[in-house]
Amino acid sequence: MNRFCAAIFGCDGLRLTAEETAFFRDVQPFGFILFARNIDTADQVRMLCDELRACVDHHAPILIDQEGGRVQRLRPPLASEWVPPLEEVQKAGPNAARAMYLRYRIIAHELMALGVDANCAPMVDVARPATHPFLRNRCYGDDPQQIIEIGRAVAEGLWDGGVFPVVKHMPGHGLAVVDSHKDLPRVSVPKAQLKADFAPFKALKGLPMGMTAHIVFEDMDDRPATTSPKMMKFMRDEIGFDGLIMTDDIDMQALSGSVDQRAAAAIAAGCDAVLHCNGTLAERQAVAEAIGEMTEAGQRRAEVVLATRRQAVPVDIEALAEELKAF
Repeated sequence: MNRFCAAIFGCDGLRLTAEETAFFRDVQPFGFILFARNIDTADQVRMLCDELRACVDHHAPILIDQEGGRVQRLRPPLASEWVPPLEEVQKAGPNAARAMYLRYRIIAHELMALGVDANCAPMVDVARPATHPFLRNRCYGDDPQQIIEIGRAVAEGLWDGGVFPVVKHMPGHGLAVVDSHKDLPRVSVPKAQLKADFAPFKALKGLPMGMTAHIVFEDMDDRPATTSPKMMKFMRDEIGFDGLIMTDDIDMQALSGSVDQRAAAAIAAGCDAVLHCNGTLAERQAVAEAIGEMTEAGQRRAEVVLATRRQAVPVDIEALAEELKAF
């Protein structure tokens, strides 16, 4: 298998341009990610997924953010409309894990019908009273043990539908009181008091892919986790995550420097792949040049991901939807 470019790239519109096609064929990114700008009709999405995969020499994962609530790229009539995750959890009460399994099994079914086979979930950040609103109602609660149970259920719902789960945001984003899309969150809590935030990621360390948090834990390093060799080592050695680690969107303003500089810093820190969601084709080209091919370790992890792809387990989706409504 050829070495992949250490990137997961977005694209501009509803179909690939000739320039995008040539670029993707040349650099061979590990995967792709879709946003609302890439979505119109079911046939169009399927065609775009086919075009993306035809550019590379492997069955590339195609990612999406389909949490429900604000973070939901697919909406009716292409997919179900969902309340925010925290609202679903609170509504279901003691049945929260089952409800979230059903929710994400249905989501997986809807994604696979369009050719999308990876979802950026479960999100197992531990909510706090001061957690920034951009994140809070996307959380599953404030109890790490409940979050672990629900996170596993979300992952299994996706897996059972043939969709790769991507656990996020490592090593924990719940203490952020600013929006990392716009500013750099800094956490001054001592490391010894962060066990609750790290616990869900330790429990879910066997998942195939994980996403970093653009957040500084001041007691551990002065750099954001995404570009910190110390934090990457912590994620590998102490959390124990040996799956493929991708960055959160490298365009987010929590990070400093040009996009290609951020990408290079993330790979140098130990990330396996850079997630580049927005920006121009010229920016993607600069990122690809800055990061090059995956490291040997990154390539190994990427190949393991591809080898763990699952077939969807046949199920009566309407019956699952009815069960979910009952909670």
